[in-house]
Amino acid sequence: MSRKLLIRDLTLRDGQQSLFATRMSQKQVDRVLPFYKDAGFYAMEVWGGAVPDSIMRYLGENPWKRLQTISKEMDGKSKLTALSRGRNLFGYAPYPDEVIEGFCRNAIESGLNIMRIFDALNDMENVKSTIKYVKKFGGIADCAVCYTVDPHFTSGERLKAALKGQKLPKEVFTDAYFIEKAKTLEALGADMITLKDMAGLVTPARAGSLIKGLKENVKVPVDFHTHCTPGYGLGAVLMAMMNGVDIVDTNMWYFSGGSAAPAIELVAAFAKKLGIEMDVNMEAVKKINQELIDIRKELNAFDAMGSFPKPFDYDKLPAEVDALMDKAIAAASKNKEEEVLEACHAIESYYGFPKPNEIVKNAEIPGGMYSNMLAQLKAVKSEQILDEAMKLIPKVRLDAGLPPLVTPTSQIVGAQAVSCALDLNKGMAMYSVVSKQFEDLVKGQYGKTPIPVNPEFREKITGSKEEIPYNIANYKKQPNPVLEEYGGVKLAQNEQEELLLELFPLVAKDYLMSVRKAEFEAAKAKEQPEGVANETKVAEATGPLAFIGEKITAPLPGKVLAIDIHVGDTVKSGQTLLILEAMKMENDIRSPYSGKVRQILVKQGDTVGADEVLLEIENA
Repeated sequence: MSRKLLIRDLTLRDGQQSLFATRMSQKQVDRVLPFYKDAGFYAMEVWGGAVPDSIMRYLGENPWKRLQTISKEMDGKSKLTALSRGRNLFGYAPYPDEVIEGFCRNAIESGLNIMRIFDALNDMENVKSTIKYVKKFGGIADCAVCYTVDPHFTSGERLKAALKGQKLPKEVFTDAYFIEKAKTLEALGADMITLKDMAGLVTPARAGSLIKGLKENVKVPVDFHTHCTPGYGLGAVLMAMMNGVDIVDTNMWYFSGGSAAPAIELVAAFAKKLGIEMDVNMEAVKKINQELIDIRKELNAFDAMGSFPKPFDYDKLPAEVDALMDKAIAAASKNKEEEVLEACHAIESYYGFPKPNEIVKNAEIPGGMYSNMLAQLKAVKSEQILDEAMKLIPKVRLDAGLPPLVTPTSQIVGAQAVSCALDLNKGMAMYSVVSKQFEDLVKGQYGKTPIPVNPEFREKITGSKEEIPYNIANYKKQPNPVLEEYGGVKLAQNEQEELLLELFPLVAKDYLMSVRKAEFEAAKAKEQPEGVANETKVAEATGPLAFIGEKITAPLPGKVLAIDIHVGDTVKSGQTLLILEAMKMENDIRSPYSGKVRQILVKQGDTVGADEVLLEIENA
């Protein structure tokens, strides 16, 4: 009797997020759903991750409606799955149980079947509530262990640290570490375990040993999730298959490879050779891909790869590819990793998939983290210090307790490494500019880090040597104002909209404001007699005052999240003046001076450039 392999298709969430900046519209999704009904996938990842944020922010679409529409069309043919960050859900701060419960209930009522739950620190305390509420409302708890690697330190770096009285950590992220996390998750109620390799850093040999170890130590099904960025993806999936993995995450041909997951077509070909059964209708897959070709062309402006792979022949493998697959399987059976990679890279090269990203491979960071860092430095015209920022990542990560690099810790560590590189470039000390999120990570607000943070460093960053866990009692619910200008209605009008405000405060506020405005204008248009024009009043604009005091400028380009002072206020040196969202992080802009606020040149929601004047302080 042959073994069965289940497939989770990632195309409509992780696939489009990895390659096309999550820009698929509902209309584009709708075009492929009829074919998905016939494909026979065990599960389809369609929600969570960046989808809810992006479709509100860029497409003006309702995240709940997307999930509900897909659920209605699929009619139970495949399980629908989403990705969430444990107690953080989609945000950067922990949420109280009432928000987690409401989110899980609404997601499952909207058609979600499986919630993939992970914590960026692999802190098991942070996933307990989501597991509880997913199961309470009839969902399947897919609990992920985030894969990462230890930073490499040369003997010279270790000696230098020892001379300073510091001790660099020995290996932390062993097979035993990941297996123990998985066993804990199973005990907490996990219905399945995913080895989540968000950066594509699992080598084929490590994939084999980890999957084998997980299968020997947990009773629930094991899923393997990886990416192709550094070039390990296809070989790692092959080794996982040969070591008993139950479920593999894949993408459709035209949404696979590069920074995305391996292609279902290549996985299916390997499965056939290995005598592993897959209940996937490849004819339906072929039809989906025929539609995805056009959709990918429509998403050309966001295409991270820039070139299409050669078409896949669903009827017969080319002789060259057939021989390479045999070679890869033979090498995998003998655990000859280099030969596995050589064969798999040749297969990918034959079809024109991107070559391994050597920068990401050598730096051992997620591809998205690297691209974010590059974009951040381009925004301040400082691309030349990218190498310095990359070199600082191991130190920043170690200082922060060696967190795995996955959202949100990858953004937090990456943005801080960029800030530190900019500090050094300006002749300032490292950590002169620290984001609120980095401060919270070091403080202990995100949970327990894999190794303890040095108390001296914590005091330097936070002002206290003591770890200060997040206190849910301090959580403040987002305001839901009455919009007098749109007929006196509330901004969020039901529980689902209120949850959007909690999870995505700024994005949801803008999105819901546009929805209320459109509803108000549509209602008004119906009441408006024909030929009567709306009267519009234009406020007279005034320019800034001439500067006579000290200018407070933006250290980085970003968006003004909050302004904590008013004109005429007396402020002290070190006092927070406003909060600037830069590089997806919140940065407190503090006053270097004591004095009086003379003028404020920005308002909440404004986008500002690097070195742009934000306000003026008259010295005391």
